[in-house]
Amino acid sequence: MTPRGIVHVWRPSAYDAKRAGIVVYVHGYFTHVDQAWREDRLAEQFQASGRNALFIVPEAPASPRQRVRWKNLPTLLHTAATASGLRLPRGPIVAVGHSAAFRTIVNWLPEPRLRCVLLLDGLYRDERQFDSWLRSAPGHESHRLVLVADETTRESEGLARRFPSALLMDHIPDDLEELTPDDKLAPLLVLRSQYEHMAIVTSGRVIPLLLGLAPLPALMTPAQAAGADSDGRRD
Repeated sequence: MTPRGIVHVWRPSAYDAKRAGIVVYVHGYFTHVDQAWREDRLAEQFQASGRNALFIVPEAPASPRQRVRWKNLPTLLHTAATASGLRLPRGPIVAVGHSAAFRTIVNWLPEPRLRCVLLLDGLYRDERQFDSWLRSAPGHESHRLVLVADETTRESEGLARRFPSALLMDHIPDDLEELTPDDKLAPLLVLRSQYEHMAIVTSGRVIPLLLGLAPLPALMTPAQAAGADSDGRRD
């Protein structure tokens, strides 16, 4: 518990802090963080992604009347690290949000380490801010926005029309092998969803798949970990 509500901090099996990034997941309306954590089986989905990251899941607005609790991303990260006693990894930051989570995530776009945003049927408004963020990647870095669209198809496809390099798909693939290497690097990817709004986060299929598109290292297999340990180093 923190002064701004409950924050879950979770590490997958085979987590390697030296190579890890950070994933911040934000729930939508009509739920609270403990309920989303439990009913959406978030830990299982994070593990299934195979991504080496520290996962942080804060409390967020459960209705339009509630204020955004975490407008400042560094404050949330510092609070999570202090409460958990864990050192934050130095890798890229990825924000994942369902539905009205966009209200929280849009405040985080100025954070330099935020490299990728995955909105799960969440682009209800603020298209201009996400447009500007996509175009503002500093230097050699790149920003990536992945939009899953069910109720937000009109807004998502409207944003895609502003980017000639955007990729639109008429479904969420079952496997990332359906995407070419160039597809996987598209700065803006719009996936029309065959899952309804809530099933996007409850099916257990979408979150692990999309995390595979984020700029996060993969978890080591037991064989790889054993090899690294025998060499006395981690590559």
